Formats: sequence, C-alpha cells, structure tokens
Amino acid sequence: MLKAIRTLLLCACAAGPALAAQAQGPEDLPPYKMLRSLQAIQDAIVLGDHSAADMQRFMLAAVDKRLREADTAVFNDPRNVDAAFIYAMSGGNPETLSYLANHDIEGNFDTRVVDALSHYLAGKGGLMVENLAKAVPEYRNSRVGPYLCLVLGNATAQQNPVKSIEYYDWARLTSPGTNIEEAALRRSIALATRGGMPQKGFAYSLSYARRFLTSPYASQFADVFVELAVANYNEETEAKIQEILGFMDKPRQREVYLRIARRAAIGGMQELATLASTRAQDLSDVADAGPKALASLYSGLVGIPSKGILEAVKDISAIPEAELSPRDRALRQAANVVAQEVLRVPELESLTQETVPNVKSDTTMEEGGGVTGSGDSPFATPASEAALKAAQPDAVPQAALSEKEPADPVLDAFLSTGRSKLDEIDSLLKGEDQQ
Repeated sequence: MLKAIRTLLLCACAAGPALAAQAQGPEDLPPYKMLRSLQAIQDAIVLGDHSAADMQRFMLAAVDKRLREADTAVFNDPRNVDAAFIYAMSGGNPETLSYLANHDIEGNFDTRVVDALSHYLAGKGGLMVENLAKAVPEYRNSRVGPYLCLVLGNATAQQNPVKSIEYYDWARLTSPGTNIEEAALRRSIALATRGGMPQKGFAYSLSYARRFLTSPYASQFADVFVELAVANYNEETEAKIQEILGFMDKPRQREVYLRIARRAAIGGMQELATLASTRAQDLSDVADAGPKALASLYSGLVGIPSKGILEAVKDISAIPEAELSPRDRALRQAANVVAQEVLRVPELESLTQETVPNVKSDTTMEEGGGVTGSGDSPFATPASEAALKAAQPDAVPQAALSEKEPADPVLDAFLSTGRSKLDEIDSLLKGEDQQ
C-alpha cells in the first residue's frame, strides 16, 4: 500500500506545479477524509506492513491538528463528528475530543458518547458501561459502531465475558479485514479460554490464523492460543490444533510447540511437554541450535519430580547458557533449586527447611516475545512498541488498568508449586521422626 502511495506522489510531482496548485492541503480536507487515510494505514499494519508505523504517527498528528483548527461549522457534517470519535478510539489524543465537545455550541457531539469515551480513555471503563450500552444500538450500523462495540467489549470483559464476546463478534463481523477485526478476534480467544468455551476459542483462533499471522500483535495471539491449547489438549482437540497450525510455516509452528512445551512443563503435564518438545525438535533444522536447546530444557523439566531426577538435572544443566533467554535461564535455575531441595537430606535441627534458596530475578528480561526464550520469534513483533501501540483501535493507558505485573507469573507459579511440595515432604518426615 505504501508503495502505491509513493508512486502516486511521484506522479503528482511529475504532473507539474499547476496540478499541485489545484490540490487540497491538509488544512482544506474534511477531517473524515483524513481519517480514512489513518484507517487505511492502521489496517495495513495489522495485515503485515510494519513500515507504516512512521506514517501512522504522522497521520495521527495531522488529524489532531485538523480537528483542533477546524471551524465549528465543519462538525455540522455528521461524518466529521464520527471522525473525531474514531480518532479518539484509534490511538489519538483523548484531550482533543474533550476540546471539541467543550466548543460544540450546535449540539453536534453526543454527550453520552463523549462522556463514555472520556471515562474509558482515562482507564475508568467500568463507570461508562451502562450509559454506553444504551447508546450503542443507535450507532450499531454507523461508522462509529464497530469501534464502540470494541470499547464495550473491553470494558465488560472482566464482569461479563459472554456479553463482551457478543460485542467483539459484532465489531469484527461489521469490519472484516481491519484492525478492529484483528483486535476483536485476539481478545475473544483469551475470553473464550478463561470462560471455558474451547469451541469458540478454536474457531476464533482459526479465523485469526487465516488472516493476521503477519500482524505485529501475532505474538500475543500465539500466547493466548497456547493457553487455549494447553488447557484443552486431548484427542478431540488435537485435530483442531493441527488445523490451525496448518496455516503457519515451520518456524511459527515450532514456536507454538515450544510455548506449549514450556507451559506444560511448568504445569507438570509430562506427556504434553514431551510431545510438544519432540514436535518442536522435529520442526527444527540442523542449524537451529536455539530451539533444540529449548526443547531439551522443557522436556527435561518434567523429569525433575520423577524418579529420573538426577538424569533430568544433568540434561538441563548441559544446555549452553548462550542458547537460553534470561527467562529460561531463570527457569532452569528454579528447576535446579527444586531438585536440590528434594534431594537434600533434612537436618534434625530444622525439618521445616525455612530457608529456601531464592532464584535471582534478571531485570533485563524482555517482555512479550521473550516468553519461550527463543529470542528471535518468527511471529511478527513491533519494532517499536510505542510506535505501533496506536494501531490498537482502543488504546488505553495500561497503568490505569492494572498494577505492575511480575516479570514472569508462570515462573512464580512453578516456584510456588515446588515449595509447596517441599513443605509436604517436610511434614511427612517430621511425622516419621516423632513416631
């Protein structure tokens, strides 16, 4: 798409200054026409054109300037009012919408929508659900409708996942092939997994795999798909998982299996961890030392609590340090700590083993794509998180939504499980000693 835009610009320049003089400048274009360019760029990003991120920043600034400098009469056209709403929900400056509403003397801006979006963009989505839900039926078939449904889906996700999925369904079905559909599908998978709706989850995953594997947010899809697969892996669902993976090339399939193996290993699902690790190794070329090392690590982890604990520790300790990411090095260290504590003979002075060695946290751990430790995920990831964040059609400051999360909650769960097992062993030993 960007190549086509460049070609058109070159042709316009070649046509001479007379043609350029007749062209409209940004200050003359109606806001809704400028917004169409922004939407096209954001849709191109989720369809794989990551080079459009810089153009997106430019267009967001240009639309913001045009909206703030527009005469109030411009908003007598409902299309320009819709453009202001969509701009606010597309990563734009939320203060611009408030500015326009405060200067609206003709009543062109629906105060219900303005108030709802103001609360939502400030991280207070729960305060606007009821009022916006009443207004949405009036906008459902309008240009703003899909965006409002996506916002409502996000705002109701915690309290009412089923209703949230309904909003997401409407948003994606009325905006096929857009960043609206991409975001709605990805979030629907997560809700279906948490809500115990695997059939819906696999259907959404199939749709995503068909359309958006080159999206910069495909790595997030891989994470939620892995959660869905691990939580529902059995003979019946294996065929569906294979169908979804069939839309991926070998590196992406291998990455998914590595993530499944990691989750399964930490969760103590020995059979699944071994199966996923084996398939990841089968999908690796001879030169793929990193993925093979990870597959060995994850398959070795499940042997820690088994009879072959010494052999398992030996295997995972032999993996070169350079082949593991900081998160996976921490995971291996945690496994070694658990193994040492299981093997250590308890002292009579302290059968409670109150001092458990801590696993050092690596502050350099990467977020997002570093989950498997592959370091070079074949799933598209944003070159600049800040640059592409606005491609989310409903970007909300994360600090306003939740407290800071731990570096690796899955690793924390692993450590917690290991320590609880040690406590049980200590209790049994203490009971034998007292008999």
